[in-house]
Amino acid sequence: MEVEHMKGGLRSRSYNLGFKRTKVREENDEEEEPLSPMARMFHQPESNIYIVIIVGYKRLIDPDVYKTNLTETFLKHPRFSCLQVADEKSGGEVKWVKTNVDINQHVKVPMVDPYMASPDKFVEDYVANLSKTRMSMSLPMWDFHILNLKTSDAESTVVVRVHHSLADGTSLMALLLSCSDALPSFPAMKKKPISRGAGWFPIWFWKSWSVLLLMWNTLVDIWMCVATTYFLKDTQTPLKAPSSDVAFTPRRIVRRTLSLDDVKLVKNATHTTVNDVVLAMTQAGLSRYLNRKY
Repeated sequence: MEVEHMKGGLRSRSYNLGFKRTKVREENDEEEEPLSPMARMFHQPESNIYIVIIVGYKRLIDPDVYKTNLTETFLKHPRFSCLQVADEKSGGEVKWVKTNVDINQHVKVPMVDPYMASPDKFVEDYVANLSKTRMSMSLPMWDFHILNLKTSDAESTVVVRVHHSLADGTSLMALLLSCSDALPSFPAMKKKPISRGAGWFPIWFWKSWSVLLLMWNTLVDIWMCVATTYFLKDTQTPLKAPSSDVAFTPRRIVRRTLSLDDVKLVKNATHTTVNDVVLAMTQAGLSRYLNRKY
């Protein structure tokens, strides 16, 4: 029932989300496909989300060369050269419609003072201001912002903003890496040696115990979720969203540089992954800060 209600809400509200309404040309029907339910969900007022990626470069960027490279690589992906159009012939169903992309409308090169006192703070403020603005749906919903400004980590910075209906963060990172000259090399996964000496009973016992632990932890998580929903209240912290519409409230992205060698040292000591270590550090840092202050 919940899924059916969500689908109905998405379909019935499709005209009120700012989609361009037009009659789609019949000769291009084979090139068009409807937006997925997830893509349509990201246009709802309560979940209108943009992805922001900050890329640092080792040298200053020539905007004309950068635009040419984007045209030859980034725009090859069909999603970034399509509009999201509500087709009146199909009852307002939103479809991807191919369009001609003017790269100059998507690549912004603001004039910046290269000798400013705090370039890192400027980049943070620039990204925070981007979170206050909407993208026009008359264009493919992405843009690049070239900041030829030396920061503590890079000679120049590019801020990429993409609407979440086009892609997720992981696929965007993979797409940006594929646009570079040399792709990074990833180490091959090491296979754990299979022990031939162990009998069937230890293996059976370990698997049974793992299943029981999984079931117990699942029940505990469900109970905690229900208890939190009905009996507990979140502490008022800056991380808790206000009751008003938060789709375009200003946000600030604060970045910190970590030593990858230190992260790998912890990863090897705990037999986990780099993602596990970074996520655990972030969660532990936020928890300690919020518990101490609030």
